[in-house]
Amino acid sequence: MQETENYFDHDADIGIIGRGDSIENCFTNTARVMFSLMANVEDIHQIQIITFEFEEADVELALVIWLNLLLAKAQEHHLILGDFRLKREGNVWKATVSGEPWQSNIERGIEVKGATLTMLSVKKVDHWWEARCIVDV
Repeated sequence: MQETENYFDHDADIGIIGRGDSIENCFTNTARVMFSLMANVEDIHQIQIITFEFEEADVELALVIWLNLLLAKAQEHHLILGDFRLKREGNVWKATVSGEPWQSNIERGIEVKGATLTMLSVKKVDHWWEARCIVDV
C-alpha cells in the first residue's frame, strides 16, 4: 500500500464583520460579533473587569491579536465577555473588557477557538472602518 497525503473539507469556520466610526469602535464591534457567537452578549453582566495592552503597528495583525487575546483572557478567567473598550496610542492598544463567569444559566452558543489570518481585512469604507476575519469554531 502506497502512502499519500490526503486532505478533507472541514466547515469549522465562520466569517465575522465589525464596523465602526473609528478603528477602535470597529475592533470592539468585531469582538462583540465574535462573542455573540458564544452567548447573548446583551444578557452578560459586567461583573469582572480585565485590562491589558498589546503592541502592533499593522492594523490587520492587531485585529487578530486583539480577538485572540480576548479569547485567551476569557478562558484564563473563566468568563464570557460582553463589554469591550479599546484605545489606540500609536502602536499600543489598551483594552478594558468585562463580563461574568460562565454559569449554567447562560445559554452557550458556538465555541470560538481562535481568529485566523484567513480573509483578514481592516479598511476604511467611506466614513466607516470595516474589519473582517475568519474565526475557527
